[in-house]
Amino acid sequence: MAQPGCPAEVSHHDLPPPAPSPLPPALQRVPGLWSAAGLIATYFVLQVLVSTVAASAIGLMAVLHDTGPVSAHAVSATLERPATQALLATLSLGIAAPLTLWLAQRTWPRLWSQAQPPGLGVAWPRRSVFFALALAVGLTAPWLGALLTGFLAHGHAVPQDIQQLGSATPLELRIPLMLVVVSVGPLVEELLFRGVLLSALLRRLGTGWSVAISSLAFALIHLPGLDFQWYALPDLLLLALVLAWLRLRSGSIWPAVLAHGVNNLLGVAGWFVLFNVPG
Repeated sequence: MAQPGCPAEVSHHDLPPPAPSPLPPALQRVPGLWSAAGLIATYFVLQVLVSTVAASAIGLMAVLHDTGPVSAHAVSATLERPATQALLATLSLGIAAPLTLWLAQRTWPRLWSQAQPPGLGVAWPRRSVFFALALAVGLTAPWLGALLTGFLAHGHAVPQDIQQLGSATPLELRIPLMLVVVSVGPLVEELLFRGVLLSALLRRLGTGWSVAISSLAFALIHLPGLDFQWYALPDLLLLALVLAWLRLRSGSIWPAVLAHGVNNLLGVAGWFVLFNVPG
């Protein structure tokens, strides 16, 4: 019994549960449309910056290496060589992609490995069968896409910058270019479009609209590399829709990364059909 004038003892069972500690501001963030668009823009700006710096360095080396007078035309010709362009593409993608992945992980650390949106899906899929489905998608998408594009193009060729660049590049530079095209390129694009952007859209829209808009954004962002040929758009859009389905159904971006990478691998396989080095 409590003594008069003394406060009564309170059992710890009578105390209210402690309020949960608020998460640090960095951990409370979820992808929004502006932050998603900003990260996508950052990725492509980084590629331009890296390519510009590397091109400047190559041009300076060309000037210093030549003991005679060097014209601006000669420097420009050096930078326009397929080998130089392949080196610039490899460097820009190989540097911009890891930096973008690092920025995403630093911005949304709690969501990085969360399976479902707003998580970014850098997690193991709920079932390994999705890897088999991804492999099937990656193997069939190029053929179906070629048929669809050929039908819409009515026999017109669809130029592709990366295809033309790789086929004219010496073999020793095709290999590193191929590696970044089939590995870090698909990884960062899946994180951006099926991870960050899709999660941002799902906060505002239904699943159907979110998948459609993120897939259309993915297709449109690739059109400059296809010389803005509109009949290449349905192929890219269908591929993006299937990749979004893989991401949502599996709870992971890894099956979509695999399908995307295999699709790209088949697209550049023609670089190695003939092993002669262009003269």
